Amino acid sequence: MSRDAVFFRSQALVERNNAAQATLQNVRERCERASASWDAMAVRAERADAGRLRNAAGAPVIED
Repeated sequence: MSRDAVFFRSQALVERNNAAQATLQNVRERCERASASWDAMAVRAERADAGRLRNAAGAPVIED
């Protein structure tokens, strides 16, 4: 896992904690959306890392 993906996962955790501590519904929802966005960025970073490894190994690239 790349440093980017690790950072994105840690930011998602921070936002989940913020959401858990929020007393206002709109703040809680904003933090939950931010957490989901950070998680999505982590997934994309992990997918990009896997693609780079496949390309470096000479494996054929499979497009989704």
